[in-house]
Amino acid sequence: MWRNWFRRRPEKAIGKALYLALVQAARQPALYGEAGVPDTLEGRLELILLHTALAIRILRRDGGEAGRAVSQIAFDTMFEDFDIAMRELGVGDSGVGKKVRFMAEGFYGRSQSYASALDDADPAALELALSRNLLAADSVDPRAAALARYVRTVVAALDETGGVALAQGELPALLAP
Repeated sequence: MWRNWFRRRPEKAIGKALYLALVQAARQPALYGEAGVPDTLEGRLELILLHTALAIRILRRDGGEAGRAVSQIAFDTMFEDFDIAMRELGVGDSGVGKKVRFMAEGFYGRSQSYASALDDADPAALELALSRNLLAADSVDPRAAALARYVRTVVAALDETGGVALAQGELPALLAP
């Protein structure tokens, strides 16, 4: 019994490292500004949510048990990071829980939106999902085409790596620090 209690869990380190790599990918300057997402707290948050949703999609779809464990740890690490950031911004203890719950619901909605758009045969579906979530637009924003190309590149790199390899800590070159 105690042996299982104290055993090392490699998926914990892998999930945390994956999350850090996703944050680095979300911070690429080329994704921001006039041609991309607004360089604001919300814009940065949205790009972290996007990258994490893409990685979790592959892990859960193709990574087996280890992929599900790593995806859960990456998810938990993301929200721990958000919790710390909100506290640093001065959000009180009573408000953090509500905001984190709201953000988690938003994450699930965005994840489903992105997954549906990626599975849709119409390329405009992804542009619309990105416009709504990243650019706060009700219709397809002109900046969404470049963002959609970027997302498809990330998805292709994650697919090429595969869920099993990703769950073992192998990162595609696109996400490697």
